[in-house]
Amino acid sequence: MSKKQIYNPQSSEIVKNRKIIGGDPTGIFELNDLKYQWAYNLYKVMLQNTWFPEEVQLNGDARDYQEKLTQEERSGFDRALSQLIFMDSIQANNLNDNINPYITAPELNMCVIRQAFEEVLHSHSYQVMLESFSKNPKEIYNLWRTNEQLKAKNDKIAGIYMELAENPTDKNIIKSFFANVILEGIYFYSGFLYIYMLARKGKMLGSAIMIRLIQRDEVTHLSLYTSMIRENMRENAEIFTDDFKEEIREMFREAVNLEISWGEYINSGLPSNLLRSYIEYLADSRLLKLDLNPLYARFKNPIEWVDEFSKINETKANFFESQSTAYVKGGLSFDEQDDNNLWDD
Repeated sequence: MSKKQIYNPQSSEIVKNRKIIGGDPTGIFELNDLKYQWAYNLYKVMLQNTWFPEEVQLNGDARDYQEKLTQEERSGFDRALSQLIFMDSIQANNLNDNINPYITAPELNMCVIRQAFEEVLHSHSYQVMLESFSKNPKEIYNLWRTNEQLKAKNDKIAGIYMELAENPTDKNIIKSFFANVILEGIYFYSGFLYIYMLARKGKMLGSAIMIRLIQRDEVTHLSLYTSMIRENMRENAEIFTDDFKEEIREMFREAVNLEISWGEYINSGLPSNLLRSYIEYLADSRLLKLDLNPLYARFKNPIEWVDEFSKINETKANFFESQSTAYVKGGLSFDEQDDNNLWDD
C-alpha cells in the first residue's frame, strides 16, 4: 500500500466513500461533512483533556525520592519510568512515520495527529518529573542500554512497528492498529500500577498525578484504535479471517506474558498471582471490546482500587494530600465504557 498524497487534486472521492485506509483523499480537511462522526467526537474530547506538565506540583517528589523511597523502590521507579519514556517516544515516531501516512480520512488524521502531540507531551512530562527529583536524568534515560530485561521488552514492542515500516500492506497496517491497542491498553499498565502503589503509601504523589493525566490520554488513544479496528472489520472484512483473528489473539497472549514478566521484575511488592490476574483481565477486556474471544475468562478487575485511584474527573480533594485535579476538563472515564458513546452522532 502506498502512502496517501499530501495534495491530490485528481481525487473525486465523496464523503460516503471515505475509508480509514486505502481511500483516495484530496488532502483537504473537509470537516463540515463527516463519515466518521465518532472520530470528530473523540477529537473534541482530546482537546478538552488538554493539560501541561508544569501545572502539576512536584515539590515533594525530590524529598520522597531521596529520603522516603527504599533502594528497591527507587530502582523499581527508575525502571518503570524508563520504560514509559521508551513507549511514548517510539509511539510518537510510529504515529508520524508509520500510521498517519496511511490514514485516508481527515477526521481520523486529526485524531492521530492530536495523539502524536499527546505522546510528545508525555515525553515532556517525564523530563519535568526527572528534573524535579533526579540528580542524573541521563542514567534513567539510558537504562535500556544496560538493562537487558528492559531492552528485551523495548525490542519486542518495536518489532511490530518495524514490520509495518518494511512491509506496509493492508493487513500489516490493521495489525499495527492491534499493536497500538496492546501498547496503550496493556504495556503501560505495570508501570502505572507501580507508581500508583507508591502513591498509595504516600510517596511520589506528584508523579502519580502526572501518571493519572497520562493514563487518561491513553484511554482516548485506546478508544481511537478500538474504533478504527471496528470500522475496518466492515471496510476490509476479508482480512479478518479466523487465522488472522487467532494471530491477533496470539499477539495478545505474548504481550500478557511479557508484561507479567516485566511487572514482576519492577514490582516485588505485589503477589505474582495478583499481577497475572490483573494483566490477564486487561487483555480480556481489550479483546472483548474488539469482538474477539477472551483468552483467560478474567471479567472482573482483581485490583479494583486502581480504578478509583486513577479517576481524574473529581472535584473533591483526594489521597494526593489536599491537591485537587478538578481543573482538568476531562471527558473520558478510566473504565473505558464511554468509547461506545463515540459512535453516537
